[in-house]
Amino acid sequence: MLGYSSRRVLSLGRIAKSTARWKFPNLMRDARLATAATANTTAKPSAPTPPPKPADNMVEVFVDGKSVSCEPGMTVLQACSLAGVEIPRFCYHERLSIAGSCRMCLVEVENSIKPVASCAMPIWKGMRIKTDSEMTRKAREGVMEFLLVNHPLDCPICDQGGECDLQDQAMVFGSDRSRFTDNAFSGKRAVEDFDMGPLIKTCMTRCIHCTRCVRFVNEVAGLSHLGTTGRGNNMQIGTYVNRMIESELSGNVADLCPVGALLSKPYSFVARPWETRRIESIDVMDAVGSNIVISMRTNEVLRILPRLNEAINEEWLADKSRCACDGLKHQRLVVPMRRPAGRELHERSSWEEVLVAIGERFVSLGSFNPPKCSPNQVAVIAGPFTDAETLTAAKDLASAMHSDLVCTEERFPSMRTKVRANYLFNSQIAGIDEADLILFIGTNPRYEAPMINARVRKNWLNNELDVALIGEKVDLTYDYEHLGSSTSAILDIISGKHPFSKRLASAKNPMIVVGSECLQRPDGAAIHNAALHLACKFAPSPEIGVARFNVLHRYASQVAAMDLGYHGGLDKVKNAKPKVAILLGADQGQFTRADLPEDCMVIYIGHNGDHGAKMSDIVLPGAAYTEKHGTYANLEGRAQRTYPAVAPPGDARQDWAIIRAISEVAGCPLPYDDLEGLRRRMRELAPGLLEVDVIQAASPSSLKLAADDAKNQFPKESKNLDTKTPLSPSMKELHQYFMTDAISRASPTMARCVKAFKSHVAPPNASFNE
Repeated sequence: MLGYSSRRVLSLGRIAKSTARWKFPNLMRDARLATAATANTTAKPSAPTPPPKPADNMVEVFVDGKSVSCEPGMTVLQACSLAGVEIPRFCYHERLSIAGSCRMCLVEVENSIKPVASCAMPIWKGMRIKTDSEMTRKAREGVMEFLLVNHPLDCPICDQGGECDLQDQAMVFGSDRSRFTDNAFSGKRAVEDFDMGPLIKTCMTRCIHCTRCVRFVNEVAGLSHLGTTGRGNNMQIGTYVNRMIESELSGNVADLCPVGALLSKPYSFVARPWETRRIESIDVMDAVGSNIVISMRTNEVLRILPRLNEAINEEWLADKSRCACDGLKHQRLVVPMRRPAGRELHERSSWEEVLVAIGERFVSLGSFNPPKCSPNQVAVIAGPFTDAETLTAAKDLASAMHSDLVCTEERFPSMRTKVRANYLFNSQIAGIDEADLILFIGTNPRYEAPMINARVRKNWLNNELDVALIGEKVDLTYDYEHLGSSTSAILDIISGKHPFSKRLASAKNPMIVVGSECLQRPDGAAIHNAALHLACKFAPSPEIGVARFNVLHRYASQVAAMDLGYHGGLDKVKNAKPKVAILLGADQGQFTRADLPEDCMVIYIGHNGDHGAKMSDIVLPGAAYTEKHGTYANLEGRAQRTYPAVAPPGDARQDWAIIRAISEVAGCPLPYDDLEGLRRRMRELAPGLLEVDVIQAASPSSLKLAADDAKNQFPKESKNLDTKTPLSPSMKELHQYFMTDAISRASPTMARCVKAFKSHVAPPNASFNE
């Protein structure tokens, strides 16, 4: 049927048999020895007891004569890694499919007539691998010579210089001369660049065709925009048609590229790696808490790179977390400012003047005599970037003034914060890999938490994960079942009327994920209750049901704030009419000056002037997350810390120290004046925030309490569900993702991304995903 003759088929069969002989010589030899031993059992005495063998499910191989026990299915490269031998490679990557195209990983295998690609060759029992033999060295040197045939000698002007895999491996495995002389007559190959987007700079003449970028875009980012055309020396990597890589993860291809073909466009010609200092820290642009490395020079943040953490972001990073850092250099608050009475614009002031004005206001409210101070005269409103230390100090200041008006700008059902499991991602981020069904409610995880969405796609791709969505249809980069946009779908599933009920009941490890954005609606408490009751309805026990319930937060400060006793939302502040409002970077526009009394003094503490600074009477410059020691709890409740890479600009100070200074001039000084004392106070309020990189396990009694409360409240709360208004996330298109907070709104790079993707029109018939 395929056009092969019978003779051709027979010859292919002979080749397969001969290949099996040299590919598996030890297996065939063992079989012959076993047969001979069986035939001579009666003639020979019993052999002595052999030494203990590896476990039945382990395979023993020999790397340079050293015995290594490996799991079945491992490759030669992985076996060598277990033995502590580093194999050079360009195309191989642990989180991508195997290509086997660069051939740099060639090693010698005993009884093999030629070197084998270790990244693609599976191991077998008794395999003997030689990683430093003459054949191996000669093969690697030849591969390196071919790679350098067409590679331009522009290392002095290449941004990859100093961290280039090709440079490093050419020094170790390459030769000092080339035998290829055709370039003297025809010249080296040159390839035309293409526009990959506002974050990636291309120089495709340097490309060595490892296809890492192609595999990442197709497998991790979930787009089919990037691929290869041509063969051999004419092979090129591009987008087939004139279009950009429209992904929120596109910046990762610059990290994956082993040469200087794909580079970071914002970082182009900025610095060399040996000129910079690297500080490990935490990203706060979303609630995931991705681990990052900050590169700085001369008190300036130059770039942000991902840091490996298998439990959170693996080794990827979202584009906004990576490239919005230039917003920390624009529209910064560097000096205290004060708005004169009757004026619209702020005027430059000094710390002494603003602290005296604040102190006079607090004294007029009775701060020097707290027992006689009227309650709820001071309000604290926390924004998305507030660290736990500042939240603690601000709460103590409000408590000293007999006020419990400590709130977050993000709304959350007030009666659901007593039990921690009600507002956490209880299944944990790494638990996504074990899920067999995920139901999203009122969220678009692709833009609200790109690292969560990448995990879901990985599970969907590898394990055929079943995904469903209640909410407006969006592109999640993977297939899912749309159950409708109304909250009535939740009630139908609970009652068993919906066909999805049977699938949810039969799932062994399902996850219910509720977006925090849908909880901002007037019926947010009813949505939370219905989703939690849904998780418990089809679980074997109430405790397991609550463990399947997850809240997908958007802001880095939200979980720590609720751990410390902050109220979700501003309803209490609007009703109490405070005399002083302290805004801790509250710039999301959830309230206006009209929501506060006319005689209320609004004090803004933050690092980028935005909505909150505009409405304030006094502006106090604070420190950004790259400039301070801070504690943040991510959406799963894992406490992590940021570390200062640079000093705050101008007269800016640490946020918690500003609160401490305010308490001093107000006459009610806080009982700590350093970071250690402040964290001791944090331990009293929320001990989990001091256990860094640890997730506190919830007690079964608290899980059962949450489940029972959801069950008891469901008949009442279900009547409050708004079934007519669809669940619609605010971020549906890529251009809506880049400018969502004070830092990204001040970033020129994010502005260029919005402009590029908002105006970009893909060519007709260019959607290869459909």
